[in-house]
Amino acid sequence: MNAPGHLPAGFSRTMRLREMLQSNRLEFMMEAHNGLSARIVKEAGFKAIWGSGLAISAQFGVRDNNEASWTQVVDMLEFMADASDLPILLDGDTGYGNFNNVRRLVKKLEQRGIAGVCIEDKQFPKTNSFINGEAQPLADIDEFCGKIKAGKDSQSDPNFSIVARVEALIAGWGMDEALRRAEAYRQAGADAILIHSKLSKPDEILTFAREWAGRGPLVIVPTKYYSTPTDAFRQAGISTVIWANHLIRGATSAMQAIAKEIHESETLVNVEDRIAAVNEIFRLQDADEYSAAESVYLSASSAARSAVVLAASRGAGLEAVTADRPKVMLPVAGKPLLRHLVEAFKKEGINDITVVGGYRADAIDTSGIRLVVNEAHDKTGELASLACAAKAFTGDTVISYGDLLFRSYILRDLVESDSDFCVVVDSSQSPQAGASATDFAYCSTADDRALFGQKVWLESVTSAAGEASNARAPQGRWMGLLNVRGDARERLLATLARLQQREDFGKLDMAALLNALVEAGEKIEVQYVHGHWRGVNDLDDFRRAGDFAHAQSPYGTGGAAPAEGARD
Repeated sequence: MNAPGHLPAGFSRTMRLREMLQSNRLEFMMEAHNGLSARIVKEAGFKAIWGSGLAISAQFGVRDNNEASWTQVVDMLEFMADASDLPILLDGDTGYGNFNNVRRLVKKLEQRGIAGVCIEDKQFPKTNSFINGEAQPLADIDEFCGKIKAGKDSQSDPNFSIVARVEALIAGWGMDEALRRAEAYRQAGADAILIHSKLSKPDEILTFAREWAGRGPLVIVPTKYYSTPTDAFRQAGISTVIWANHLIRGATSAMQAIAKEIHESETLVNVEDRIAAVNEIFRLQDADEYSAAESVYLSASSAARSAVVLAASRGAGLEAVTADRPKVMLPVAGKPLLRHLVEAFKKEGINDITVVGGYRADAIDTSGIRLVVNEAHDKTGELASLACAAKAFTGDTVISYGDLLFRSYILRDLVESDSDFCVVVDSSQSPQAGASATDFAYCSTADDRALFGQKVWLESVTSAAGEASNARAPQGRWMGLLNVRGDARERLLATLARLQQREDFGKLDMAALLNALVEAGEKIEVQYVHGHWRGVNDLDDFRRAGDFAHAQSPYGTGGAAPAEGARD
């Protein structure tokens, strides 16, 4: 045998497997049975995978008696090869038939990127060696040698390996027969010999290794003689040790214990800290790679979108109905106000929704959303809530007040804008005596149907911070929707970070952010609407909100009055 240095991952899988089999140092393979376990084997540091017949059949829920077809096994191997770049040696049972089946198997394995196959000298269909192994008939030596030759003649990659598994010791045929078969298989072209034993001590394996005397690579599976010190295998000149079924057995024990615990306790509290986090499963699935690929390959119109909903307040003027819930959880037309908003986002393909809660955040229904909490909600304003969700800005992002109801076209037109920033302004709204003077918008041009096809730009918005005063009348009221496209989110977050340096940051509202963006030279497109939305700011708004929501249903009877504005 050779003693080459370990080949780097850049070499083909077949070359790396062959290098392991021919190495003078003791090498190790770990069993895997699906894509997830294959990735776990790689991350653990192993250099190769044993595609265990027992484990793969077990994960299918069938017996290790060739009940899973060879095509089903090969399909699973493809998932394993995709999940890990380690070389895979398939436990190919008897080759799934005669010499012709072996020829086709080798071709299909090469097509799937599998580095080698181990075939055993029993008859098809096989039974696991540890189930009445001594009663299982062995294949004729010449017939089995024909399978090996057929496989070697069929491979297109000269480094593809065929390992011959000798079952004579399991079947009780004795050491001489095991050695006779192994030598015949070596001469037939086998790249390595796997000698198998069911004894709890390694005596016959070590005897075989001594008599074999290094005539070719020797592979063992110490499932039964597991307590043998590994150094004994090194001293015997073994090439490769296969840990053949320990991941499927470990997973089975864990699943049995967890299932029993949950069934008996009827709670997840006792198991949550003993199992993998959901995010760990996402990591093993390489979810981050998909997110990165989306930004490269998806068009702007189909890229993932997100939404941030500001919902931290109790609602001034709504104290009578918000003792046990925040404003966004008030029932409107049979479901919470927030649910109307979430459904509107999902209808437009916006599924990544972050809600910033505050007052009674524990009462917010988190179905289909991610909840973050502004713990200082009673002392801070809208921008402080927005800052809590800074990490939620991914792809195109819609920022919304949490108490909005609107016709579906408003959101659809907003997200279809090609501007970096876009807001919706209701041109039917004008300041009323004694009413709040915030969120009124000054725009480059007033609403006019003759403007069709021409863009209107935001100049300023009246703010609770007293900014953006203007001698002329506003062109309408910003309804609380802002769309941010692509890389513009980084500029918005940078502006937000600058505002956080101000001493009065805790009092700043969304209008202050819009004004800061305009002052920084950003162009914010205005899309005009004329009513068709409602905000819930007081008890009167709350009473009217149900009528508005019912009117938007498929069985509604018409529109609704314009809103009086909306606040976080």
